Amino acid sequence: MSNILDQMDPELFRTYAFWSVILVLKMVLMTPLTTFNRFRKMAFCNPEDTASISRKLKPKFDDPDVERVRRAHRNDLENILPFFVVAFLYLLTNPDPWLATNLIRAAVIGRIVHSLVYAVLPLPQPARFLSFGVMMLVTLFMIFKCIIYFI
Repeated sequence: MSNILDQMDPELFRTYAFWSVILVLKMVLMTPLTTFNRFRKMAFCNPEDTASISRKLKPKFDDPDVERVRRAHRNDLENILPFFVVAFLYLLTNPDPWLATNLIRAAVIGRIVHSLVYAVLPLPQPARFLSFGVMMLVTLFMIFKCIIYFI
């Protein structure tokens, strides 16, 4: 049995790897953004965290700014992790390099914009919906192509 990576275009795999690392970095940066908002709003959810700052501070679970970032981060986990798997499998279908490269780029840029308009500088709809939809459509397209190819 040949190596699975031998079945992929090396340049496409490099593209996938590069943009996947960018997505991981984006997801990792959501944690300090949550922390920043917790300190900015003094909205800590654990008693030991509040006690280390002030005995008068009480745990707070419902700060809208903190929860907005947490929801954006959870949305990343719900959408980016499946994208990693599906995009990798899509590369095994011998896709057109131009199309695959631009699909991957569009999905990643869509997720970055989604985080910006959801958690950093909230914009009214349809900004979040449209940026969310980019990766969703790319992922669905790749799923469809994989189903057809692997049937």
